[in-house]
Amino acid sequence: MTDVQIGFTGIGILLVLIALRVPIGVCLIGVSFAGIWALVGERAAWGSLGVIPYSFAATWQLSSVPMFLLMGFLCYHAGLTKGMFDAARMWLSRLPGGLAIATVFGAAGFAAVTGSSVACAAAMGRIAVPEMMRYRYDASLATGTVAAAGTIGALIPPSILMILYGIIAEVPISSLFLGGVGAGLLTAFSYVAVILIRAKLNPALAPALHEEVSFSDKVTALRDTWPVLLLMIGVFGGLFSGAFTPTEAGAVGAAIATLIAALKGSLNWVSFRDALVETLLTSASLFIIAIGASMLTRFLAFSGAGDYLSDAVAAIGADPILLLIGISLIYLLLGMFLEPIGAMLLTLPILLPILDTAGFSLIWFGILLTKFLEIGMITPPIGLNVFVIKGVVGDLASTGLIFKGIAWFLVADLIVVVALIAIPDIVLYLPSLVG
Repeated sequence: MTDVQIGFTGIGILLVLIALRVPIGVCLIGVSFAGIWALVGERAAWGSLGVIPYSFAATWQLSSVPMFLLMGFLCYHAGLTKGMFDAARMWLSRLPGGLAIATVFGAAGFAAVTGSSVACAAAMGRIAVPEMMRYRYDASLATGTVAAAGTIGALIPPSILMILYGIIAEVPISSLFLGGVGAGLLTAFSYVAVILIRAKLNPALAPALHEEVSFSDKVTALRDTWPVLLLMIGVFGGLFSGAFTPTEAGAVGAAIATLIAALKGSLNWVSFRDALVETLLTSASLFIIAIGASMLTRFLAFSGAGDYLSDAVAAIGADPILLLIGISLIYLLLGMFLEPIGAMLLTLPILLPILDTAGFSLIWFGILLTKFLEIGMITPPIGLNVFVIKGVVGDLASTGLIFKGIAWFLVADLIVVVALIAIPDIVLYLPSLVG
């Protein structure tokens, strides 16, 4: 076989292994190692296995990943984000579907202190679902809202997906963070529109609340949001003022979260230990997958398969819209079966050269990619957020019922995707102000 044929054969074997549910990190490392061996010999393969993991993991920017994860887990275990939902509930409860709308904005607030949609869904599920069920909300609406709202966690900065994408695509992470704000807010407001429409069409889904909340109670509720607001001001104020870099922002955020939790008296040894353990486990799994993707990039470079695909696109003069439709279908399909980071790191070594040849903004595409990956978090059959919510609510709702509640939000997501493609300035306007 030629080198290019070996490259495409490796890609085919990789897809088969993934379909057989072999862990994606193992797939990426194993196929890349065998492919490099076949192309340039045993010594080069063992050399790659020794050098690539170190060179990738030693990248300074990656140190922000465990730090942002620690910040989010500390906020979750210390209960720093509960005030966001309580304040949103106080101010929005009189609207049709007010508790569900409060859940969306509470998730947006939680997203600003964690980079994980799974963590966002788990936290809001524990807080919001019992509250909605207490007021006799329809179970599919309640659980579907929380599962969908969790996806905002990867769009509003900080975002682990954006950090990894920025490192691989070599684009400024701060620009990705700014671009994610527009997409995240648009997603949140589209979810609010879905809830309002459903509650208007069928009031039984979200019975009106008859409790009276005084203005003083609302103001008091706002006071409880200070931990998240202080954390957001400290991290993003320093980041965008130039006081520290995106890499340093994670460590600053984790330190501020620890200090706030200690001042509130909500940080004890058990919660601190749990946050550390979850940070270590999550970071390790992310790094294994990312190292595998880095090895795949080296394998494709040796084989020439990536350049072959890029040259083929340039040669046929592919229409940008057709190219985007094809990429959209790829990610929507992969999202049904793979977790987001695996899907991203599997495809970027192949797609980035093609996108660069086609002249797309890699900042804009990074946000669009994040949106696609988050749609996969609620798409059957392997919608991770859905199973997270199922684990939280137990027997209150079946998995099928949660997926049923997701359907309307998926329609909203597709509308948001069309808007992001049709109006790139939704993403690019804020980065252009500081560029």
